[in-house]
Amino acid sequence: MLKDAGHDIAPASQAGGQPPLDPKSDDPDAKTDKTKRFKGDEGAQAHLASTHKSVDGDISKFGSVPYPGGHGPLWDLAQGADSRAASEGALSAGKPVALISHAPAVLVNAMSPTGAPIVKGRKVTSFTNEEEKAVGLTDVVPFLLEDVLKEQGGDFSEGGVFEPHVVQDGLLITGQPPPVERSGRRKAARSSRRRGMIYPAMGGCEFDVCQTSVSTAHSLRSGRSATGPVPDVSARLL
Repeated sequence: MLKDAGHDIAPASQAGGQPPLDPKSDDPDAKTDKTKRFKGDEGAQAHLASTHKSVDGDISKFGSVPYPGGHGPLWDLAQGADSRAASEGALSAGKPVALISHAPAVLVNAMSPTGAPIVKGRKVTSFTNEEEKAVGLTDVVPFLLEDVLKEQGGDFSEGGVFEPHVVQDGLLITGQPPPVERSGRRKAARSSRRRGMIYPAMGGCEFDVCQTSVSTAHSLRSGRSATGPVPDVSARLL
């Protein structure tokens, strides 16, 4: 969608290069016309195979920082200092940050300039406890994202199990899972101040437009190496 809208896209991952694929993203039941188009797009596949490494939060060349969803962020990006710096830096610089499904895990250790949790007092949403229960992974995930966002002072809301729900609080845009991918990205695109400089992260989206890694990254062009190896969590999600 962003490519069709004329935006330049710089995908990134914690280790760079080809990120691992969540096997469930390739299941026949998970495929849509959009994922089939993505899989058949040689240019997009080459782009995915050569992601940039996560870096130290210098987002000066970027217009916005969108993160697609998937379970992977619960394991890696929630603890990733680089990704935390990217979200903190983007918001401080007046650039939109959009996070869908499990991607708001990026925010759980992020802080505002005052030292408070970055979600404190902000309207947010994410993959919910009921949705985690519905997919049978309540006892598999390292934490329940809804609970943590609430504990950190987020004003959490939801639209129902697997129902479209996107929340925008200033430059922070969060959304529930599959059906909101398109809506969330549209909000991010509209909020970006610099057309052609919007950079989605590559993540483990189980549905809709993303068909990529369980272990994801954020949208920064280049920089230092990742803080550690990308964990292979796909077996835990089967």
